[in-house]
Amino acid sequence: MKEALVGPGTTVEIIDSPIPKPNADQVLIKVHVSGSNPKDWKVPDWRQVTANQGDDIAGVVQDVGSNVTEFKPGDRVAAYHEIMTPHGSYAEYAISWQHTTFHLPQKTTFEEGAAIPLAAMTSAVGLYARLGLPQPWTPATKPIPLVIYGAASAVGSYAIQLARQSNIHPLICVAGKSQPHVEKLIDRSRGDVVIDYRDGDDAVVDALKKAAGESKLLHALDAVSEKNSYVNLSRILAEGAKITLVLPPSEDYKFPPHITQSTTLVGSVHSDAKDFGYVYFRYISRGLQEGWFKPQPQVVVPGGLRGIKTGLENLKAGKANAIKYVFIIGETGDIKSELLKTD
Repeated sequence: MKEALVGPGTTVEIIDSPIPKPNADQVLIKVHVSGSNPKDWKVPDWRQVTANQGDDIAGVVQDVGSNVTEFKPGDRVAAYHEIMTPHGSYAEYAISWQHTTFHLPQKTTFEEGAAIPLAAMTSAVGLYARLGLPQPWTPATKPIPLVIYGAASAVGSYAIQLARQSNIHPLICVAGKSQPHVEKLIDRSRGDVVIDYRDGDDAVVDALKKAAGESKLLHALDAVSEKNSYVNLSRILAEGAKITLVLPPSEDYKFPPHITQSTTLVGSVHSDAKDFGYVYFRYISRGLQEGWFKPQPQVVVPGGLRGIKTGLENLKAGKANAIKYVFIIGETGDIKSELLKTD
């Protein structure tokens, strides 16, 4: 099979690899569409490694391990591949664990499916495992203001949708030029608002205070975790507040002692939060079927595996505004192994 390896400097090497075999608890998926995430270019640079970095799988089950009962060959599925392990989604075939694999309804395309796994589970872990907010099956019975910084991102957009299922309002969303996307997701009648971060840090802080009104701000999900986002949030969070970031904070920044800070690590669903991942992926599958869970809009980068370099360079340049870049693996074509370097 063809497989794409991403290296430092956003180099992409397409190689021939054997088709992997699932262990007893794994699923082998023929990848129709792969998603992408910022970590796909960041990890090779941070760790100076070259590997198949794809973690968002959408396709058809090819084979299953002996312990797998929920899936069978031919099933349409999406899956979150375990980060930093072999056999990721940048290939014709990929491996996932059965508990982080979920069925795709017939009305959900593979492109849509590939835009979901890592980002959606990051949102769920952040809201419920880190911030401890009411879960959708035991929804909030009184107002709970929640700040979502980076609300137009995939993580932010999925957080809005899950929070609404939990009856969490008002949602105080911070976004930039993709505010129209956020407006489609929030409920203004419940007090939800959108704040423009482009007005500057002081203006953002003032707007957050105004949006909170007399209520204490005790919960914040920072889906940006860069460019002063958590610094701004620290200025308005009340005594006893919780904030969770999607990236580690700067080493030279200290959070105020009245705020509990955590980092949302989506990889936890492959370690100490397996049950959490199992439940929420199935809940997301149900949400797709019922129509309340909407995939982040997708942009197909042409060329299949050959398009990965372009997609990751666009991610690195900050061009993915309210979209997910996806790759249709069948567009790769019959090519010889090659190394694609940054121009």
